Amino acid sequence: MTDRYAQYERFAFDRPSPGVLRVTMKSPLKLGAMDPRMHLEVSEIWRDLDVDDSVNVIVFTGDGKTFSAGGDLNHERKVCDDYALRMQTMKEARNLVTNMLDCSKPIITAARGWAVGAGLATLLLADVSIVANDAKLSDGHLKIGVAAGDHAAIIWPLLCGMAKAKYYLLTADTITGEEADRMNLVSMAVPDEEVEARALEIAARLAKGAPAAQRWTKMMLNHWVKQALPIFDASLALEFIGFAGPEGTEGIDAFLQKRSANFNPKTPF
Repeated sequence: MTDRYAQYERFAFDRPSPGVLRVTMKSPLKLGAMDPRMHLEVSEIWRDLDVDDSVNVIVFTGDGKTFSAGGDLNHERKVCDDYALRMQTMKEARNLVTNMLDCSKPIITAARGWAVGAGLATLLLADVSIVANDAKLSDGHLKIGVAAGDHAAIIWPLLCGMAKAKYYLLTADTITGEEADRMNLVSMAVPDEEVEARALEIAARLAKGAPAAQRWTKMMLNHWVKQALPIFDASLALEFIGFAGPEGTEGIDAFLQKRSANFNPKTPF
């Protein structure tokens, strides 16, 4: 790889076919959860990929049998109490979304196992999302007492409709890859052992196509999502207000302590 990618500590890079760069997340945490370094890198990598003339198509995947179970809750508990850390994390969360939308190259995600939180955001914001039939997807914000910020408010209604979006974002229920395919949340679900091969097959096909036409088509379609950026900014702000409040701290504490959360039903909102 070129020096362009030497700064990244949480990714492995390889070129499975001409014009295709595969980026593999290498998390030090269980289930591919994102430590602070990985969260930063996932928010920034898209800029470097966008300006790399040797790359026509990106395949973004997890290591082994998992994609990413989202942010490290031990770190997010610190976010609740530290204003500077909270603002930095919010900035990274915004950059993850906007940088993926602004990356001109087609992005294909290949997901096995868990995709939660920021991991799910990365999966669903791709141009083509390939998941295992038995993958487990969840937007878990409501489980830890914060609003469904990140990507959810802008992309879920477009992908699967408002009724399904409201249900799964409010309940934070887990769905399989097969269920996500049926409700149009992802591009396709395939048997677990076929995920990587299918993603690489599609990437190789796109890499042989007309790059300008592909990038213009992606740009046009992404305007549907970008129209909702004011909604995204509001959702992100409300999420991080929640981290600083009693519901966020109680939700994360309960999860870390492996107990049921005790939320106050008489919220001042």
